[in-house]
Amino acid sequence: MSSDELAVLASLAQKAEFAPKKALFLQGDRVVSVFNITSGVVRLYKLLADGRRQVIGFALPGDFLGLARGDAYDFSADAVDHVSACAFSRADYTALADAKPNLLRQLYDFAAHELALAQDQMVLLGRRTAEEKVICFLLRLQERWARIEGNASVMVPLPMNRQDIADFLGLTIETVSRTFTRLARDKTILNVSHGVRLMNPDRMARIAAA
Repeated sequence: MSSDELAVLASLAQKAEFAPKKALFLQGDRVVSVFNITSGVVRLYKLLADGRRQVIGFALPGDFLGLARGDAYDFSADAVDHVSACAFSRADYTALADAKPNLLRQLYDFAAHELALAQDQMVLLGRRTAEEKVICFLLRLQERWARIEGNASVMVPLPMNRQDIADFLGLTIETVSRTFTRLARDKTILNVSHGVRLMNPDRMARIAAA
């Protein structure tokens, strides 16, 4: 975005802070705000008809949430760790979109990321083993953090818990825990505080590409 466009956005933004587990918004609620995540990780999930939770993705710094065209949020979003965000009222956002259609197109590029999260998950939940799913999950997170930080690192932060990962991958928490343990035993990863270190990224890349 141009400096002028960024200045317009900044003038409309309200700083918002969310403690861990605090909801940014809930599925089905009327859309009142659009959020740009500036720090922390947000868990995105849908509640199924039988009451089960399906995690559909994790939003990282730089992601926009709530850019749906409809009047209600399609999914829920809550903070995994402490989250800071810029919040824009839906009314201000709509007025800005009407006044600056070029900016609107750029913002909808961000909105497309929400759809990409769900599409990535559908691919991930395909006919892959538990190990392949966990490896793909870790490599995609590594890629996303690399884009945010500007450099690739073998350290992958994992503020979400094993249950969140299981709900995202369509696995049980026991299976996810066993898979992390096995990958560590094979020296593919090293479990560290708040994340993992990728010890054999070449092997992981081969498995993910299979």
